Amino acid sequence: MTETTRRDRPRADTEREIRQQARRLLVEQGREAVTLRAIARELGITAPALYRYYDSREDLLRRVIDDICVDLGAELTADIGQIDEHDAVGGVLAVCRGFRRWALAHPQEFTLVFASPDDSAHCVVDDSTGKMLRPAKDQFGRIFLNMAGKLLAAHELLLPDEEHVPEELRGDLIAFRGTLLAQIKQEGIELPEQALNLSVVYLMLQFWVRLYGQVALEVFGRFPFAVTNPEPLFESMLTQLLDDIGLADAA
Repeated sequence: MTETTRRDRPRADTEREIRQQARRLLVEQGREAVTLRAIARELGITAPALYRYYDSREDLLRRVIDDICVDLGAELTADIGQIDEHDAVGGVLAVCRGFRRWALAHPQEFTLVFASPDDSAHCVVDDSTGKMLRPAKDQFGRIFLNMAGKLLAAHELLLPDEEHVPEELRGDLIAFRGTLLAQIKQEGIELPEQALNLSVVYLMLQFWVRLYGQVALEVFGRFPFAVTNPEPLFESMLTQLLDDIGLADAA
């Protein structure tokens, strides 16, 4: 297809074709292979022509990240759809298991979205603090918070007092709590502010660290020794997380 013909097509179609080609290069060869020159070569156009659609390689990669998150969100939504809507614990487990399954099946896309060294480009600045924050506007973040909100609304968690939260983390946790409450409210979940105290926010941080850490170690093959089947380790980690908050019997 010539550049002239491409100009006659709806802009959205051409942008989508460029992103699809970028994603194919990502999956087949890794992030470093995703260059404007390589994409242009695959599409049979000149590299400068791509600047009519994307400002830079980084701009293109951010849009590819958005596409990946939408696809991940659709996959997780399908998983949740198989769980009773009143089973908040089952929904959380479905999201965790679905995230692991997707990451193992899409290692390059997982790396781009969740393990890129310059991922700050996909963040926004908090005007009140000047700090860079990763928004939960992507589909995975929205679904994860939705299920966490339902869990908090449906169950009283067994948690330590707020005094056990490390003092050094309190400022960050307080700031993040406000963001979480607003996002959960946007999902239509009514949650009293006291249900999201610092202990709960700290728990959510720890939950993500352990979930992400387990999945990343498995995706990158970084266990300290060969683990033939990591799934039992993953499942025991989920069981322990639920046990820590008094919900092991609800699983």
